[in-house]
Amino acid sequence: MILLRAKDVEFEVTYIDLSDKPDWFLKISPHGKVPVLSVNDDPLFESNAIAEYLDDVVEPRKHPEDPFKRARNRAWTDFVPDFSKGINIYYTKTQDEVAEKVAAAPKFLQKLEDAIAKERGNDGPYFNGPELCLVDAAYAPFLQRLAMVEQFAKTDILRDFPLVQAWSDALLANDDVIGSVAPSFPDVFYANLKNRGYYVGTLLSDDIAAAE
Repeated sequence: MILLRAKDVEFEVTYIDLSDKPDWFLKISPHGKVPVLSVNDDPLFESNAIAEYLDDVVEPRKHPEDPFKRARNRAWTDFVPDFSKGINIYYTKTQDEVAEKVAAAPKFLQKLEDAIAKERGNDGPYFNGPELCLVDAAYAPFLQRLAMVEQFAKTDILRDFPLVQAWSDALLANDDVIGSVAPSFPDVFYANLKNRGYYVGTLLSDDIAAAE
């Protein structure tokens, strides 16, 4: 969604209930995950594969033109699963589990802090510079969710990583990132945290609880 919007591609979205995935979706998504992109009725799955395809076929390119720099960017998109697990304080059941996540997070955050400092060589605000790239699109959803729970968890997990914090702030202020989720996403996300018994769900404010 972020890349489609950044490239100004016309598209239609079909949202599904991930807790009750329809049969038609499971037939086109081998891993049962979103997103899936339908191209001339042929499905393409996995976020990075979809992003690479879109960057190949739709201008302007969001990967660096330099082959070495492009490969470095791909390596950082490959780090997303480790990073998302490392900073995932929201899918934890107890306060102790949150504390364990926060204690372990710096080793993942420091890698990105160093990457931004070394890979970019400019003031950003995005991973490569002033323009959104595929690395930004890959990390934005996880930084978005982290920011959503931080207003309740208040772990200050990014405190010692100013470059990551500034990067996150820039991404979350970007219209393509903001518009990449359904308007109902915050309510659905918070309700999921509460209904599935995650610790952060117990910290929801009265206003948020009333909106669920």
